[in-house]
Amino acid sequence: QVQLVESGGGLVQAGGSLRVSCAASGRTLSGFVMGWFRQAPGKEREFVAAMIWSGTGIYYADSVKGRFTISRDNAKNTVYLQMNSLKPEDTAVYYCAANGLPTSVRNSGSYGYWGQGTQVTVSS
Repeated sequence: QVQLVESGGGLVQAGGSLRVSCAASGRTLSGFVMGWFRQAPGKEREFVAAMIWSGTGIYYADSVKGRFTISRDNAKNTVYLQMNSLKPEDTAVYYCAANGLPTSVRNSGSYGYWGQGTQVTVSS
């Protein structure tokens, strides 16, 4: 079993930055596909970013490409999402996911473990 705990969300003005973290326990994330998804009120959960832990593949949604960066810290067994140039439309609950299928990283259904989510609110 893997437990994922997100942190780092909050309120920020448009144009600002936040970094959300996802700390894992239960086993090492080495070899996993890690993903970040978000869900805004009244909308479906959508893909944001994903990476293969080895670093051989990094993927972004078009809406965040060039603004968001996914990264990892092996020693801390933690994955991060650095969010820059934030926009009001980035407001959502951000979820970390683990153990995704490398052939389906953008599909939330391919992930086996999920965190509880952290709220990110961007004011205009």
